[in-house]
Amino acid sequence: MLFTYDQVVHDHELPATEGKRGDPRWPAFARRHGFDIERPVQWEVEALEPDELRRLVLAAVAPYIDRQVLAQQTARQEEQRRALASFVRGWGAAGGTSS
Repeated sequence: MLFTYDQVVHDHELPATEGKRGDPRWPAFARRHGFDIERPVQWEVEALEPDELRRLVLAAVAPYIDRQVLAQQTARQEEQRRALASFVRGWGAAGGTSS
């Protein structure tokens, strides 16, 4: 996931750290976004609060989620959970273990 400069610097005030020297992608990125090619910089999204990162990720992917398919998959998973729980309960009721 890519954040804009405004998001990391202004919205979330994430601290910048030195980027990876020798990253072959840095020069093109720096030119495209107006950074100094000689001073790679990066921001760690891990510095965001987990709830905020989750909110940003969900907001970014929400337009691409097929809600009908998601509902079908969620129902299928719940059905599988119930079947597995029933199997485990039956396993314990079957008696002891064989030696």
